[in-house]
Amino acid sequence: MNFPANLRYTKDHEWISLEGDIATIGITDFAQGELGDIVYVDIDTIGQHLAAESVFGTVEAVKTVSDLYLPLTGTITEKNSSLDNAPEKVNQDPYGDGWMIKMKVDDPADFANLLDSAAYQSLTGA
Repeated sequence: MNFPANLRYTKDHEWISLEGDIATIGITDFAQGELGDIVYVDIDTIGQHLAAESVFGTVEAVKTVSDLYLPLTGTITEKNSSLDNAPEKVNQDPYGDGWMIKMKVDDPADFANLLDSAAYQSLTGA
């Protein structure tokens, strides 16, 4: 199981990286493993300003559909359009090619309040 130390995590199994006030967000290696083969990623919130913990999309696996929750408050600026034709990238490379959205964060200081790698690993028990 992979828990990159440079990322922050949520209890809902999203990861986030931050450069300035631009965040990249996806689901964790643990989450994709629990979901199984991902067959569809639905994100239709581009351009919307959403509060932290709001649903920004869904991910569909063979046996289930799960909501995707925003780690921080801000405006969604971009989605990974390559997932439209290759949702399996989330399974293959959740922290790289499998990223889901980019957003402009309202308050970058909130990043420090999210789970670090050790805390997230403890949460998952992995």
